[in-house]
Amino acid sequence: MEIKIVGGGLAGSEAAYQIARRGGEVILYEMRPSSCTPAHKTAYLSELVCSNSMKSKELTNAHGLLKEELRLLDSLVIRIAHETAIPGGKALVVDREKFAQRITGEIEDNANIRVVREEVEEVPSGTVIIATGPLTSSKLTEKIGALTGEENLYFFDAISPVIDAESVDMEKAFYASRYAEEKSDDYLNCPLTEEEYKLFYEELISAGRVDFKEFEKTSFFEGCLPIEVMAERGKQTLLYGPMKPVGLIDEHTGKRPFAVVQLRKENAEGTMFNLVGFQTKLKYQEQDRVLRFIPALKDAVFLRYGSVHRNTYIQSPAVLNTALQFNGNGNIFFAGQITGAEGYVESTAMGLLAGIAAFLYSGGKQFTPPPGDTCIGGLLRYITTETKHFQPMNVNFGLLQDYKKREKEAAVERSLSSIEAWKKQMYEEMNQ
Repeated sequence: MEIKIVGGGLAGSEAAYQIARRGGEVILYEMRPSSCTPAHKTAYLSELVCSNSMKSKELTNAHGLLKEELRLLDSLVIRIAHETAIPGGKALVVDREKFAQRITGEIEDNANIRVVREEVEEVPSGTVIIATGPLTSSKLTEKIGALTGEENLYFFDAISPVIDAESVDMEKAFYASRYAEEKSDDYLNCPLTEEEYKLFYEELISAGRVDFKEFEKTSFFEGCLPIEVMAERGKQTLLYGPMKPVGLIDEHTGKRPFAVVQLRKENAEGTMFNLVGFQTKLKYQEQDRVLRFIPALKDAVFLRYGSVHRNTYIQSPAVLNTALQFNGNGNIFFAGQITGAEGYVESTAMGLLAGIAAFLYSGGKQFTPPPGDTCIGGLLRYITTETKHFQPMNVNFGLLQDYKKREKEAAVERSLSSIEAWKKQMYEEMNQ
């Protein structure tokens, strides 16, 4: 029996790989390049449209622990991310193009996966995984809305600008990673004095923005606020957010800057940089004008301006069970960001689980969710547990069952031990 997957992003690609490696047959539908989205630029599967960072690699960080859990579960996305990684301090940062190329190659070359390049306008029959992500097409969104009974299925993410590395004034910038004891070139820092920050702030909050259309009037995801929205909360907000200077010493002055903008490599060659945490909905010409008030970016050449895109998601707790199955039809599974698992690695995790669950279901076998003391299990539990005000969520230690802040190292050990035990259990159930 073939399992159909709609959407060739991180979740869809991961789900397809998990099914195929278990001997299942997959039809993977991807509408690009014939039908594109406002944010994608290529036809590659798993194209990263926001940051090229998959966040922390450290096990004492929930993002790092989730990646390690996925590595132990043989995640395609995490393996390729490590193989295409570029320097990024404590974060797993990838060469955006090489990453997507490698994922595409592995999926298209897999004999058990058939990639169909066409837009899906109806929910397919048979066993199907809907992994259309934050940029689900309008026609399919309507069908999903009718299926789930939800009227409002979307909020917004924002994309940071990218600049030409050679256009940065290096006399007014310095390389350093926050809190690093030794000098590192993972981040290029653009410092501002108090007066420079004040001027930048005033220009930012008064800058022109792209108007929302009527259907776009909704709230932003708290974890991905546009820089100008953060600024509206007060003059000090940015100093405790993306422009915080703590942990950095300006090599030109020997002092900590009043404020700083961090630039991160966009590719392995280091010819492009993105502005870390500078998602924005400013008009393009306003971005060009306002960001030049950052001294090191006075002559910046912008390779991509920031923008805002729709992010589609369902009210998962009301409509999905712990196998990511739709309550109204057991043949339908959901995966990725459309479930409310916010973030690259979180989306990948739900793709991995949906792939395993759909494969077991197609063979008449039962899916057992990962334990709640793991990051992947805790995230699954969050998005499938009824709550009054459900919002998309990034992985964090607070999601782990019985987690105690002062026992983080013990929690990490329990998590990895539980994942190994669950992996063994899944293997045994598949082979019964």
